Amino acid sequence: MSNTEQNRSPSKHDPKEQPGTSEKRNAFTELLAPKQKQPKHTPRAPSDRNASRGQATFGARDGLGAYIAKPENYLPNVVVYHNADFVAIHDMFPKSSLHLLLLPRDQTKTRLHPFDAFEDAEFLAKVKAETSKLRILAAEELRRKYGKDSAQEQARQVALSADPPPDELPQGRDWEQEIVVGVHAVPSMNHLHVHVLSVDRYSDRLKHRKHYNSFSTPFFVPIDDFPLAEDDQ
Repeated sequence: MSNTEQNRSPSKHDPKEQPGTSEKRNAFTELLAPKQKQPKHTPRAPSDRNASRGQATFGARDGLGAYIAKPENYLPNVVVYHNADFVAIHDMFPKSSLHLLLLPRDQTKTRLHPFDAFEDAEFLAKVKAETSKLRILAAEELRRKYGKDSAQEQARQVALSADPPPDELPQGRDWEQEIVVGVHAVPSMNHLHVHVLSVDRYSDRLKHRKHYNSFSTPFFVPIDDFPLAEDDQ
């Protein structure tokens, strides 16, 4: 036997011997011995196949990143519009009959918690201006979908059908009041996003109490509440 074989460490190389002893391992003893607790969720390593192709790998909480990076790759029923600063999309798991997300594209802000991102007054002003624009679009979509069935909208509908139409249309229902805009205190996704949704909470994706509460309690912070006061609870 060589010196190397004589000096080898049984704790590292011989699976039949326990560290510090030459006795064989007892299978029943080891089976009943207390085990170290393992984490419930083990982070998955990036796929070698994707890595070899140079493709980025994302977790479930990073799903919004693709819309920010390449909004032009999606159909209009997914991406509502996009510009240099923002992307507006339909929420994949809507919690109301109309549920949109506004995604800022500023790379210095897109990974920040909204409370931190909105401390920048200039950035907050841009977000508020864009949400106002998206809110108007959302309100018009509600009018298109539900206007004919709304009692408050009937005078306007009659005027639209008149020939010739009146010089001034009745105002009709204030659909913007049916839209709420804000962020979650604990966002479910890593990329900064603002929710723009109707107040009806009517969706087959609204399956749990937590879904309803996340938009109907102070967990949902209206965009108009920003900037938050330092003592805001």
